[in-house]
Formats: sequence, structure tokens, C-alpha cells
Amino acid sequence: MKLSGVEIRWIEMPLRSPFRTSFGTQTVRQLLLLRAVTDEAEGWGECVTMADPVYSSEYMEGSADVLRRFLIPSLTGQIDAVAVAPRLRRFRGHRMAKAALETAVLDAELRTRGVSFGRELGAVRDRVPCGVSVGIMNSIPELLDAVDGYLAEGYQRIKLKIEPGWDVEPVRAVRERFGDIQLQVDANTAYTLGDARHLARLDPFDLLLIEQPLDEEEILAHAELAKVVRTPICLDESITSASSAADAIKLGACQIVNIKPGRVGGYLEARRIHDVCVAHNIPVWCGGMLETGIGRAANVALAALPGCTLPGDTSASDRYYQLDVTEPFVLADGHLTVPTGPGLGVTPLPDVLDSLTVKTGWIPLPSESR
Repeated sequence: MKLSGVEIRWIEMPLRSPFRTSFGTQTVRQLLLLRAVTDEAEGWGECVTMADPVYSSEYMEGSADVLRRFLIPSLTGQIDAVAVAPRLRRFRGHRMAKAALETAVLDAELRTRGVSFGRELGAVRDRVPCGVSVGIMNSIPELLDAVDGYLAEGYQRIKLKIEPGWDVEPVRAVRERFGDIQLQVDANTAYTLGDARHLARLDPFDLLLIEQPLDEEEILAHAELAKVVRTPICLDESITSASSAADAIKLGACQIVNIKPGRVGGYLEARRIHDVCVAHNIPVWCGGMLETGIGRAANVALAALPGCTLPGDTSASDRYYQLDVTEPFVLADGHLTVPTGPGLGVTPLPDVLDSLTVKTGWIPLPSESR
């Protein structure tokens, strides 16, 4: 294919309720959507950076700048999705921006070929079990009410966000109230190795995993932590590529991996991480970044791969939003259906998209090939 240009849309989506993690509270999800226009089809991608560099070093305006000035202009001439990462390799970092651009190109390519995301990635299921991420609450009764509601909706797994001062007692309360549910926790790097004995107090609650307890660069510290706690360690922020996943597994730093395609540079690299983990008998699951229906469609396809044996954070659209940019993903018996249409299998609803768009930018590419 040949790109004629890429449109960047700045989107603001109000959340149904505030979502609090160890690094802050969100009431509005700000993100970028990309529309890649080729000579054969259009494709969509979602950049999952947050407004501020608190989850990772990337942030929304920085991603928009690097896309506009460096990444998009590098895709002149004939291009396909497999060639995107090599073209962009000379630019360090910015994996979320690269992932969004690769996804948009891949979506356009697959729409041209009439192939779905799921089929391209290697999905083996037509629907996937869904978990839900529950933010830090003001009180334990408020938390219990929230969990009760999600279980009533049919979610297969509950993930509790934790931080120092909000960990053992909330977990105890949920386990005592709801019994033998699939339960896990996510610290988003809020602890240090010095907290190992404290984190071991979570062991009696038979959690599926504790996700990213320590700083993303502390791989060896995670390996040491794994010697103290019985609960399986799952890495999230630390996993940025297939090679980093292989290293973490070899060092004993994790027993489970959360794959977030934006964090690792795209769905093609996400598939490589999946394959590495399968080869080492490491379970994987697909994480979430409060995506719109664009990113959610791709995540559901990834979650249908054979190595994704745990419910992911692929919640229904109404978990976070009253209004999604696509037709909403609706939970049915605790599952979401994997789209089967060409490419992502979904497209934005024009009127809704326009209502959520703050501004747009068009980055044209020269007509001549190089």
C-alpha cells in the first residue's frame, strides 16, 4: 500500500466514574486516534498514552509531536504493517505512538485483504472471558458494592488496584464477602523490595497474581520478591518487548505476563511476546488502558490467542464510558465476542466521534515513492 496521509484526532471521553490507581485519579480519558489513509483503504489505530507521563514516560502531547514530526513522515513510499517497526526503529522509545501507527496501517492492510485482526494474529476462540479492573475506593463498603455490581454483570475475574495503605484489608474484605472468585491485585509499581514481607501477607487470600509490585526497571528485585511471596508475580510495565519478556522469565522475575500492545510497540510485537511466553509455559493475558472501541476490538482479538489463558482487562464499553466511539462492546455471559469483519471489524460512528473530538491534525505524505 501507499499512505497518502494520517489524521490525528485528540479525543476526550468522560468516564462514568472516577478511576483511581496508585499514580492518580482519572475522570476523563484523553487519547489520540489515528486514521491512516492509503490508496486502497483506511485504517484506525489508538494511542493509549495518558495525558501526563505517570504510567510511563510517554504522554499524549509528546506522542502527537513525535508522530507528526518523525514517525508518520518515515512511512513514505510502499508500506505494509510488517515494515512499520523497521522503518521506525531509528527513533528511540515512543512505543505507544509507534503501536498506534502500526495498528492503523495493519487495519488498512487487513481491510484490503478482507482478513480480520483475530485471524491475522492467530485467534483460536470466537469469544473471550472478561475481567474488570476496580480502582482504589474511598472505603471498603464502597469497594464491596462496586465488586458486587461487577460480579452481578457477569465479569469472570476481579482485579483490585492497590497501594500502600490500601492492600491487605481491602483484599481480605473482598475474599471474605465473595468467596472463591477469581481475584488478583495490581500495584502499578507502588512498592519496594523492602515491602516484601508486607506483600507476603496477601498470600493467604489465594490470589491469581500480584501485578507489577515494584518499579518497572527492577527486574532482579522482582526475582528476589518472588522468593518471599507465594502469590505469582505478573509483570506489566517491565515487559516492553519479546526480548525483555524472555529475560524476565529467565531471571525468575515473573510467573505470568500481562501484554499491553501499546506498551510493547504494537500487536505484532505483542504476538511475539505471546509466543515467547507459550514456549516457556508462562500464562499471558491482555491488559487494558481504558481503550475506546478501536483499541478494545484489537485487544479482544489478541485475548483470543491460545496462550491467553487468564481473563484480561477487556471489559465491556459501559465499564468506563456512557458513549463509545464505535458500536459498544457488550458483555454476554461474562464474555466479549471477537470481531470477525475485515481489519478491526469496527469503525467509529461519525457523529459520536465528532462529538468527542477536541481537535484534528492532518499529516500528508508526498506522492512520489522513494
